[in-house]
Amino acid sequence: MSHSQVEDRKAKLARLRELGVDPYGRRFENVTSLAEARRMGEGYNLEPGQHAEGSSVRVAGRVMLHRPAGKLVFMTLRDGTGDMQIAVSKAAVSETEFAVASKLLNLGDIIGVDGTLGRTKTGELTVWANTVTMLSKALQPPPEKWHGLKDVDLRYRRRYVDLFTNPGVREVFKQRSLIIDAIRRCLVERGFFEVETPVLQPIYGGAAARPFTTHHNALDMKLFLRISPELYLKRLLVGGIERVFEFSRNFRNEGIDTQHNPEFTLLELYQAYGDYNDMMDILEAMVSAAIERIGGGYKRKFGELEIDFAPPWPRRQYADLLFEYAGVRIDDVAAVRKKAESLGLEHVGMDDALVINEVFEATVEPKLIQPTFVLDYPAPICPLTRRKPDDPNIALRFEAFVAGMEVGNAYTELNDPAVQEENFRRQLAGENREETMAVLDEDFLLALQYGMPPAGGLGVGIDRLVMLLTGSTSIRDVILFPLQRPKATSEAGEEGDEVTAEDVEDGP
Repeated sequence: MSHSQVEDRKAKLARLRELGVDPYGRRFENVTSLAEARRMGEGYNLEPGQHAEGSSVRVAGRVMLHRPAGKLVFMTLRDGTGDMQIAVSKAAVSETEFAVASKLLNLGDIIGVDGTLGRTKTGELTVWANTVTMLSKALQPPPEKWHGLKDVDLRYRRRYVDLFTNPGVREVFKQRSLIIDAIRRCLVERGFFEVETPVLQPIYGGAAARPFTTHHNALDMKLFLRISPELYLKRLLVGGIERVFEFSRNFRNEGIDTQHNPEFTLLELYQAYGDYNDMMDILEAMVSAAIERIGGGYKRKFGELEIDFAPPWPRRQYADLLFEYAGVRIDDVAAVRKKAESLGLEHVGMDDALVINEVFEATVEPKLIQPTFVLDYPAPICPLTRRKPDDPNIALRFEAFVAGMEVGNAYTELNDPAVQEENFRRQLAGENREETMAVLDEDFLLALQYGMPPAGGLGVGIDRLVMLLTGSTSIRDVILFPLQRPKATSEAGEEGDEVTAEDVEDGP
């Protein structure tokens, strides 16, 4: 921005005060949205140059366009619902109000207008002002020519500017809200009960991830920001809350890229007396409900891809996909390791199951473009999951993939306390001790000893699901304030070089 532009705005701020005008306004109640004002105006079926007799409307918004024309001032206002033209005639308002409208407003200022509806001679639907109220003077100029904030890093760092200059961005976050609401309603209608579980936890668990650590001074104890709500939600199954869910903010101390942010939203739900087949049905139902809420149909664009979310989604076996795309059988460990070596994957000294999954992630997951359920994972990498009755090497787990991304993870839950303790105590060779699900939680084991009903459990990455349903190809486009690397500074109070998107996208 130009220093002179800021100084000019400050001078106008001072002039407003000299005129007795509060630059930061007051309560401005009973405002009609610009979208509703436009609907009202359309309802009058006005001809060009005609005014709606007796119409009265009060609107407010940010000045997007400002065009003085002698004794008339034309402006475009923007609120959360859209844009609309405002006309201020010198003959219709007070001398002070016209001075404000014609000489003391800048782009980005927020004003309120009382007026009547009409059309200009060119047919533009317009609010013709009777009064103009200053509500907030903008001291910083908006992006040049209102073409929107384009610099990727600045868009995320100054989301408040991104939102009011790029209406499409605001629409994505409105759709995010609708998607979450549709999912919540879908679950409540099925008898699920929404809860909140601890964010600060003495033992982290429920996922394979490195946690953030903190310290509670009063109790002098180490705590972790949760990586998953799973073990607390399962305690509620023990307590008799048989259908339970939570939209949880989770924190994982990992890299940042287009699919990962250290702070993210996860939906987890558990259904007593169900299994992972029920979870597949519920996931399809939730996605269908979300699509119905935001509109646009089951076929949706995601980058260059077209994704068809219409249920039912294909259900494929992990072992079959491994053979199809990697050319190796799940039980031929030598061949799997040879494949890993050919792919440049680390495998020496690693547990067989970890190597198998590394090969699967490298060869299969990128090929899963259309929504697909992948069933029955290697048991050693699923310590919280019930085993297949006829094959203890296989866990009754699925992951749901879309556009090569995992969006859902579900189990037929393990409820045998002895087996669960054994799994907690087993550390797989080559597994990072800070990123293992096998974290011993003795209180959870005690809860299982009181009896947890058989259950199905499901976790859904809400940010990724919103990405897919809104056609947003970066997770930072669906998180209002994604984590950014600190900006360099040259002098106190002055910003230095911008950190580019490429600097930030240095994932794990």
